[in-house]
Amino acid sequence: MPSILRPYKEVDPLLPREISAALRKCSSSSAPGPDTIPYSVWKRVHLVAPQILTELLGPLLKFGYHPVSLNKSNGVVLDKPGKASYDSAASFRVIVLLQTVSKIMERVVASRLSLVARSLKLVHDNQCGSPPSVWSVDAALSLVDTVRTLQPPGLRVSTLFRDIKGGFDNVNASILCSSLKKAGVPHYIVSWIGSFLSQRTCRLLFQGTPKSISPVQVGSPQGSPISPLLFVIYVAALQIDIPDGLSRFYVDNFALSAAWTSYRMNIRTMQGAFGQIRARANAHEVVFVRW
Repeated sequence: MPSILRPYKEVDPLLPREISAALRKCSSSSAPGPDTIPYSVWKRVHLVAPQILTELLGPLLKFGYHPVSLNKSNGVVLDKPGKASYDSAASFRVIVLLQTVSKIMERVVASRLSLVARSLKLVHDNQCGSPPSVWSVDAALSLVDTVRTLQPPGLRVSTLFRDIKGGFDNVNASILCSSLKKAGVPHYIVSWIGSFLSQRTCRLLFQGTPKSISPVQVGSPQGSPISPLLFVIYVAALQIDIPDGLSRFYVDNFALSAAWTSYRMNIRTMQGAFGQIRARANAHEVVFVRW
């Protein structure tokens, strides 16, 4: 936390309608995090007295700051069914429950950042998933269209599929914020994101363990409304142009397609392209699932 917080200039004030829009996307049946306050309570509060959340969250935008107290979460550990043994961590999965008042703020910032990202072209045109109205069906249809376009008579098309390991866990706050600053994102949003991604903690909850709080050193939190957008902005630098081919991302999965007169040439082309992507990934501390 900075020793002195100073307000940023030219910050559009938080409006009640922004909070209303955020709350409309929040399910009243969602489990709350450490604050134990369900969304149904916040919806009622905002309906009766809209100035409460507006005055509570507005200064966070003005000062570009997310309180450490809101960076706490609960991680509910669930066993994966059908495992022969539960002696390893891979036999379990964690559902992260964030504080509801924090997620309201995260939706507000995500909405503002989405507009900025669109105007500054921070999300690559070949990215599916996470951007509004671009879903898995679009990714599949786009891949089919790519294959058909690259497949005139005499050419063969090959596609390489790879997954980014960890997804949101790969996001480095320092690298992300530096990239956002260079791209021209308003400073108050960059500052808030840096604050949101730092000094995070999580309390793992499962039977027979102490409810101790552990620091979370890297990544953007699972379950956060802003995490998908931050991730696709973060990995936009991995996109490259492929001669006689195309790269297409769907969140943390991507496909490289190439079309030549032989499959051997396709393999060489995709090997070279993936080498470029891996070099960019290393610079962003992103790793891929090993085969």
